[in-house]
Order: sequence, then C-alpha cells, then structure tokens
Amino acid sequence: MVSHAQWKLARDRKVAASISEGEDSAESAERVRRRRELDLAWDLGQAVYDRRTALGLAQTELARRANMTQPQVSKLELGGSMPTVPLLVRLARAMEADFSLRPDGEDVVRVSFIPHVAAEEEARTEPPATERAAAPPAEAEADADAGTERTAATG
Repeated sequence: MVSHAQWKLARDRKVAASISEGEDSAESAERVRRRRELDLAWDLGQAVYDRRTALGLAQTELARRANMTQPQVSKLELGGSMPTVPLLVRLARAMEADFSLRPDGEDVVRVSFIPHVAAEEEARTEPPATERAAAPPAEAEADADAGTERTAATG
C-alpha cells in the first residue's frame, strides 16, 4: 500500500515532468493549477526560512515556539507542504511577525512575514515610566518645560 506522502510526491513529480515536457492536453489547466500551488508552497517555505534565519533561530527552536517538530519545519521550508491558516498564525507568533498573503498581478501571490519592528522601536525610544519617576526634581522640571514647549508648538 502506498502512503499518502508517497502518493503526493509521485503526483508532484508527474506534474513537474509534464510541465517541463510542455505537454498540451486536457490536463493542461490542472497542471497550471498544481504548478501555482507548488510555487505558493515554495514561496511560503522561503518566507519562513528567511524570517527564521533573520532571527538567528534554529529549526528546532522555531519548532518548539510554534508547537511543531523539527522535521515539520524542515518540510515546510523546503516547500513540501501547504500549511493551514492556524499553523501560519502560530509560525507568525513564534517568529514575532505578521503574516501577509497578497495578490500581485495575475495568479501571483506574494508571501511575507513582517517583523513587529514598530513595537520594538517604541520600546527602545521611550524610557520606562519608572525611570522618569526616579529622575531628580530639576531634571523633571526641565522635562515638564520641554513638554509644554512641544505642546505649544504643535497646537
């Protein structure tokens, strides 16, 4: 008996072979649809790989964060599987990013994981409230005067 994974791999090879041979038959529309699906799976895997490496994470660490196994992450990155929406959400959270699928032209979908940099930048630029409260009175007055000037200048 042939397992589902082996059957799917054989089907993918058949589709890839017929595309490379340039056959034009009644199955042409199915080949085109399957090629787009394979391209999307590949692009998803590449987006996961790019974000994971940008974070400096190993596949095992990403798998732990996303409640997956390392082989599942590997298969996903190689374009060997099409993840579900809940899995994409878990991966985005694990990689501290937002996930985006957007159509770009006819039958082309762009895939990306957008880092949560806005929140990170805000956290770095504004000192914690405890630091402001601990400032000496002279510095606190200077900060208050600067805030008044800023308010007056803006409106």
